[in-house]
Amino acid sequence: MDKYRAKVNFVKVKVLVTGCAGFIGSHLCEKLVELGYEVIGVDAFTNYYSPRIKQYNISSLLQCDKFRLIELDLSQVSIDELMRIIGKVEYIIHEAAQPGVRASWGMNFDTYVKHNILATQRLLEAIARTGNVRRLVFASSSSVYGNQPRVPLREDMYLRPFSPYGVTKLASEALCITYYENFNVPIVILRYFTVYGPRQRPDMAFHRFIRAMLRGRAIEIYGDGSQMRDFTYVEDVVEATIRAMAYEDCVGEVINVGSSNPVKLIDVIKLLSDIMSIEPRIVFKEVQKGDVRVTYADISKARKILSWSPKTSLRDGLKAQVEWMKKAMEIGIL
Repeated sequence: MDKYRAKVNFVKVKVLVTGCAGFIGSHLCEKLVELGYEVIGVDAFTNYYSPRIKQYNISSLLQCDKFRLIELDLSQVSIDELMRIIGKVEYIIHEAAQPGVRASWGMNFDTYVKHNILATQRLLEAIARTGNVRRLVFASSSSVYGNQPRVPLREDMYLRPFSPYGVTKLASEALCITYYENFNVPIVILRYFTVYGPRQRPDMAFHRFIRAMLRGRAIEIYGDGSQMRDFTYVEDVVEATIRAMAYEDCVGEVINVGSSNPVKLIDVIKLLSDIMSIEPRIVFKEVQKGDVRVTYADISKARKILSWSPKTSLRDGLKAQVEWMKKAMEIGIL
């Protein structure tokens, strides 16, 4: 990562990170500050999960003079105000979104349209009008692939989202490409595959499994546990994202960011049991609408364009998440 360190002795390079208080966004801000960048973080502190957790995520950043927090809703702020903020930065990493596959059905869809599609369009419009941003990295999702007849999943596959959430992420991708082709907004789209690690959202599987085991409760699995996911450790995702921000040859590209090593959910629980020395109680529930059978990233493009590949084993990543959750539970954050 040293080649991407900001030359702070000569120039103050400013990066705007949306969704800065979230799971991935807070890790990104910390790494950027460590590398010497000045970071402006934007977050709406929505109530999808407790804002108290998000405040804890950025507690150390708020003590840092290279980080500035702006609390605002991208879908509501005026274009003029966005332009004033964007005019101060060179790079933007757009992590802000309404997450969650299962919650995106029904009347909740309005919220996903607002925070995923409308917010992204307003950000792109402001970037197009200012014309000073050197790179916009858009955090997309493997959910845009849906259930595919073949794996691993390649960036050039026909996309068939299997949930309303996936539909909004695909629409946001399309907006990025449209602004790139019409207004030369320098975008890079990263499709994250099931990110895990410290600060993982409370609705995500590993968080739910670990919390249940630590509290002596049963683990709920939707389906029979044979579904496979390409689990990717958050620090590896952060590295790929910063490379996408800094590399000159990736503008206009769509790139998978995954471990390229799918694992059955039931095998993850066995691994957690071994790490935590706790025998889990498992309750199998009905398969949820929108859940795909398998995610498996072809990361050859990331290797070629970003010179990136994941470094963290599933065991080591889970150990780090378990330790973080133990601490957060001890101090009453979770």
